[in-house]
This record gives sequence, C-alpha cells and structure tokens, in this order.
Amino acid sequence: MSLAEKINQDLKDAMRSGDKLRLETIRSIRALILEFEKSGTGKEFNPEEEIKMLTTAAKKRKESIEQFRNGGRPELADKEEAELKIIEEYLPKQLTVDEIELEIKKLAAELGAKSKEDFPKLMPAAAKALKGKADGKVVKEIVEKILGSN
Repeated sequence: MSLAEKINQDLKDAMRSGDKLRLETIRSIRALILEFEKSGTGKEFNPEEEIKMLTTAAKKRKESIEQFRNGGRPELADKEEAELKIIEEYLPKQLTVDEIELEIKKLAAELGAKSKEDFPKLMPAAAKALKGKADGKVVKEIVEKILGSN
C-alpha cells in the first residue's frame, strides 16, 4: 500500500473515530502529497520522496517544539509533539544512537575516514545511508565524534 493510499484510509478512520488532532495531522500530510503531485515537476511520488516529505514535516514539528518551549508555550509544544508522534508512524523505524554509531563506524572503515579532514567524505555518505532512519543532527554529531576521537 502506498503512502497516499494509507493516508486516505487513515483519514477516513480518524474521521470515524472523531480524533481531531489525528485528523488534522493526517490532513496536513495529505495536503503535502497533493501539493507534490500537482507541483508539475514531473517527479514521481516514490518511497524516497515520501520519506523526504515526511522527514521535512517531522523536522518542522521538532523546530516548533523547541521554539514553543523556549517561548514559554508548553501547551503548543505538547500539541506539536502529539503531531510529531503521528507523523513518525509513517516514517521508517528510527535507529538508536548506538545503531547509528555502528553504521557510521562501518562507513568510516569502508571509506578510510580517520580524521577531521575526512568529514566532507564521510558525512554525505552517512547522510545518504541513514536518510529517513536517523535525525541528520544526530548523524552529524556522531560523525564529528568518530572523526575527532581518532
């Protein structure tokens, strides 16, 4: 089942259950899908594009949560967190920090990355390998840690 089909099915389920937050969040995802399809770029809506779109939506929620917390608006931050949890249901399972570190160490060994000078070589490979499976910020921190400790 494609993401668009799953979203449409979940949208119907959310309407039936009366879960307003879930309905609102799923509608926002559906709007992103429709916007992509009508963009006229000629790109096909494939799993890679799905992950990219959902990751962007999740990242926006994370940034909003941080800003609301810093601004003293915990009720808005809580709403954003609830939306983030719903969006994460559609993303691939996120790797733990230990799993990310293991993957990056393997990549570093394959590429021969040993020092900070190798960051431009390792970071793009790590970002590509872990796309959708790990937060880019965490990946960057671990790459820096691995290259800095050698």
